[in-house]
Amino acid sequence: MIFYYSGCGNSEFIAKSIANALDDRLVFIPEAQRNEQFEYDLAEGEMLGFVYPIYSWRPPHLVDEFVEKMVINGKPSYVWTAVTCGDNVGMTEKIFRNALNDRGFELNAAYCFKMPNTYVNMIGMSVDKPAVVKEKIAKAKEKLPKVIEMIKAKATFSDMIKGGLPRFKSNVIGKSFWKWASDKPFYANEACISCGKCAKACPVQNITMEYGHPHWNGHCNTCDACYHHCPQHAIQYGNKTKGKGQYYFKES
Repeated sequence: MIFYYSGCGNSEFIAKSIANALDDRLVFIPEAQRNEQFEYDLAEGEMLGFVYPIYSWRPPHLVDEFVEKMVINGKPSYVWTAVTCGDNVGMTEKIFRNALNDRGFELNAAYCFKMPNTYVNMIGMSVDKPAVVKEKIAKAKEKLPKVIEMIKAKATFSDMIKGGLPRFKSNVIGKSFWKWASDKPFYANEACISCGKCAKACPVQNITMEYGHPHWNGHCNTCDACYHHCPQHAIQYGNKTKGKGQYYFKES
């Protein structure tokens, strides 16, 4: 069984690729939370996987909350996680390992895939150039078969890219990030054509269309899917996204 969360498609691609290769079950975490479905039965010998993007050098809050509430009936034969990041993950492995330990599970392996940047809500942060996007996706696709074979073999392994100052990034910047992160700066400018694609793209259904324009309802997980999926580039985050590009995963 694989639990996954994805905003702009990077982690969804990884999760579905692994699930298809393993003929495994997929559970989309936001949907499970909406349905208050937290209890699951594992077959004998079944593995347990978690796939998600890195937000400010930590697992997304949505993933943390799901792990806290989940009830797994049966003992997994192997527990693994695969994360996507733009550059590095800080102390994510330790944070997630501890979260699983609190629920009585041991993390056996942690895999990391560098994928195109999606977070654009801060000055100095933007999407990757097209050549970098192409290179990252190509390397991720090249790495996938190797990771799949390691999961099949139930290998104990970690290739998480911590980066510089991992403790500071995860424990200081990461923790403080959620104190000021908000969807209030989001707005749609005059280019909006009321297509509703932003609302459909939001994985947590935080956007409603009101008087033909999107309205954010305070439950944002900061994935920026709304911004990246807008065909008119009408959605902006205050003045932080002015002149920045868009990206979401598209299978080529």
